[in-house]
Amino acid sequence: MPDTVPPPLPLHRGTLLDPPAEYAEMREKASIRRITLWPGITPWLVTRNEDARFVLADPRFSSENFREGFPGLQPTPPPLSPGQLFAMDPPDHTRLRRTLIPEFSFRRIDNLRPAIQKLTDRLVDDLLCRTPATADLVETFTLPLPLQVICELLGVPYADREFIHRQAAAFATVDQGPERMRAGWAALFSYLLDLLAAKSAEPADDLLSRLATERVEAGELSVQEAAGLAVQLLIAGHETTASMLSLGVVTLLAHPAQLAVLGGEPEAVADAVEELLRHLTVVHIGLRRIATEDVEIAGTTVRAGEGVIVALQAANRNPAVFPDPDRFDVTRDAGRHLAFGHGLHHCVGQSLARAELQIALPTLFRRLPGLRLLENPEDHAFKGRAVHGVERLPVAW
Repeated sequence: MPDTVPPPLPLHRGTLLDPPAEYAEMREKASIRRITLWPGITPWLVTRNEDARFVLADPRFSSENFREGFPGLQPTPPPLSPGQLFAMDPPDHTRLRRTLIPEFSFRRIDNLRPAIQKLTDRLVDDLLCRTPATADLVETFTLPLPLQVICELLGVPYADREFIHRQAAAFATVDQGPERMRAGWAALFSYLLDLLAAKSAEPADDLLSRLATERVEAGELSVQEAAGLAVQLLIAGHETTASMLSLGVVTLLAHPAQLAVLGGEPEAVADAVEELLRHLTVVHIGLRRIATEDVEIAGTTVRAGEGVIVALQAANRNPAVFPDPDRFDVTRDAGRHLAFGHGLHHCVGQSLARAELQIALPTLFRRLPGLRLLENPEDHAFKGRAVHGVERLPVAW
């Protein structure tokens, strides 16, 4: 009898706010199993929280996406591009990441909170001036806020926002072939190379200037590596947070009894944000690795050269870690979620994302207490994107 073809990687969400239903059944049966990613390409899928942490923290699993057998976003490996932290292992990963750690330290981000609050208030002021009191919240709030914050942090002109978001969206679209993804990356890479050259000639108080003058000129990294780092920060620094803000609004409106927490103590707001991060898990394509030697996971041997996908959505709904995991509960301890990854590659900008969510959501609901949806957000869900979210979010207040 022919071998059974493993099931496809679950990507279709039955509802906007929940992961694909197949994950629960897969996780219950076994923590690790084969899935079909592309015809003839059948990596392992890890679905339980403990084993997901193991894979993401173990150096025997490589992030280098050019390796033969890596379970990539496209059937063929992408061309190498300098500075792609997400596709690097130590020691290069360590060297490049070290240049970013001071820029995203808790203290530096804490000092940014007043500026984030000021921008949030200005965006809400603009909403309150609208007649009639309706808007697309993506266009007017959830996208402009994180995009402007990351632009100001990097020193990128916010006037170029349409170009930036268009190219970032192209890079994050995974169902239209590799050419579109590569074109989006290449356009931003070229743009940031030019900007780094300008910053080197006339530095300012921003991250790109410090990369150009303190890191590149000191020989710690090449200008191409600096541009690659900047592309990642620009994309990840707004795409995921914008989606979290949009879906966070939808989730909180669906659970009005839990909205009161946002008007409480900062600790309660922080807990609510962690639960949103766990519950929504907007990076829904999983984190990808490849074994560099034979490794045992939950009693199954993964051979050297075999790919592994860590299903963050499944790990964040694991009942062994989060009781009644499909219930949204802002009072639960969601601290073991993996929304920002784990191990060497955990999100370098997570403190910034948390600050934006902790400031923006309470401010929005406090100042627009009558906020309500005008259309079913399910109708506007992203299609074919690496990050889950909505294209539009029509609201009134």
